[in-house]
Amino acid sequence: MYNSQLTMNHYAGVTAGSVRKPSPLFREVSTIWAIFCREISVAFKSPSTLAMSFAMPVIMMGMVGGNLTQNMAGGLGFDFGLFMLIGMMINMLFMSTSQGVATLVDDHEDNFSEEMLIAPVSRYSIVIGKICGSAFSAVVTMLGTLLVGLFMGITLSVGQFLAILALSPLICLSAGAMAMLFIGIIKNRKAANMAVMLVTMPQMFLSGAIIPITNTSGILMVVSRLLPMTYSLDLTRAVIYAGTPEYGSIVMFSPLVSVMATVAITVVFLTVGTFFYAKSEKDR
Repeated sequence: MYNSQLTMNHYAGVTAGSVRKPSPLFREVSTIWAIFCREISVAFKSPSTLAMSFAMPVIMMGMVGGNLTQNMAGGLGFDFGLFMLIGMMINMLFMSTSQGVATLVDDHEDNFSEEMLIAPVSRYSIVIGKICGSAFSAVVTMLGTLLVGLFMGITLSVGQFLAILALSPLICLSAGAMAMLFIGIIKNRKAANMAVMLVTMPQMFLSGAIIPITNTSGILMVVSRLLPMTYSLDLTRAVIYAGTPEYGSIVMFSPLVSVMATVAITVVFLTVGTFFYAKSEKDR
């Protein structure tokens, strides 16, 4: 009996010792993955949202872009169609990601964010998971923009498309960080959504998405330099137009400057926005 008890205690100790708590890194990655999957599930459960992801490029690229192509494409010295297609693809990434992250305000009012924030995980993991999930719809919107471009006779090579796809995580992260800045400061659902829209829409014009800004000066130049999409867009065009004669007339900054500016803006916005967002949830 004594030996049997020792044996049972031995195996119990081995079993207890073999069950290890997940590492902090694994816990944070699991959090990001879980929220990412939730956002994708929500997107598929709302077909109207995916439909709008394709409808928006038709409106922005087909109507606005088509009108500009017919009226101001001449005399620029470069293919305005390709210039505009790249700009609209990045603009759709920014707009869709920002609007997706803005739904954190809805989670706040539905008390879903409160349930997430009581979990022993980093607040940044929750936010990054939300941004990654929103980026899924953003990529769908970008693909819709590409299809509209094909109907307009504007094409990208496979290499150019893959280059944009490779840059999309950084671009979506920058867009999500910008949205978090407003969400963290503005607690009201309507006001937060309106603030995000008021920032994302002017970027289409002030960052050079569809209108060249290489000769912009004065207050408009200052504002354009403060917008995160300006650097994300310029970085993308630097990669696409590298080695071409049009590079000098289209690209404004060196790729290193664009990367550093994008990363700096993203880190600042994400840190400040997440801090105030978590604080507002804690104070509820």
